[in-house]
Amino acid sequence: MAGKGEAAIDLEAEYNNRARVPDHQAVMLRWRSAAEAARSAHPPLEIAYGPGEREIMDLFSAGDRAPVAVFLHGGYWQALDRSWFSGLAPALAAHGVSLAIPSYDLAPAVRLGHILRQVRAAVDAVRQRTGARPVVFGHSAGGHMAACMLSEGRASAAVAISGVFDLAPLIPTSLNVALRLDEAEAAALSPIHWPVPDGSTPGGTVLDCLVGADESPEFLRQSKMMADLWGARGVETRYEALPGLNHFTVLDPLFDKDSALVKRIVELAGLR
Repeated sequence: MAGKGEAAIDLEAEYNNRARVPDHQAVMLRWRSAAEAARSAHPPLEIAYGPGEREIMDLFSAGDRAPVAVFLHGGYWQALDRSWFSGLAPALAAHGVSLAIPSYDLAPAVRLGHILRQVRAAVDAVRQRTGARPVVFGHSAGGHMAACMLSEGRASAAVAISGVFDLAPLIPTSLNVALRLDEAEAAALSPIHWPVPDGSTPGGTVLDCLVGADESPEFLRQSKMMADLWGARGVETRYEALPGLNHFTVLDPLFDKDSALVKRIVELAGLR
């Protein structure tokens, strides 16, 4: 939680990324175009991980014995679905890594705790299918949930891109109209307060916290804080602010099979 002096911070401006990045729609249209091309070239296998209409994930297979990475999408738990991010699959497939992308229910129809239960079920379904804990990576809200999956021993490693690890600053913002977080719920669902995956329990102990260098000071602070906090408690953490990238373009490296970020996820997928 932000400390003394937080009242002086314009939390709405810090956390409302769509307002902060005027051309975000153009970036998102690129995501959609890449997704449609990927789905057309290699249609995914749709896997139900629960009974709900949105409890489905796309699996872009790179082969029967290929390691699987799970991508958790962003949208502040209240927007988007798996179909927006199919374009991430080709870069990983080029290295022999399959990609699973689950959809989940959205606020305000459900609360954040419900969404976390769905993501647990999706990640566990991948493990049951492959016999190994997957590497989990996610963007924004998905970065938060990737860290949660690592804390719970469900992931072999996690890469959190532009994650929010302390939810308390969202409470006074317009983003909370749909989330309906109060102080108790925000604290309970913030991974900064969760058990640290230090090797004393099953699962991975690697957490990368990446963020665009052009993101708000609060997003930079959140990623640095998380890496420092868990790193001091035995987790193998890494913090990096990626030059020239904002909250939306920070995903650009994931479309490039030769990028350092894709190669890092491939490396972590091999650590199953």
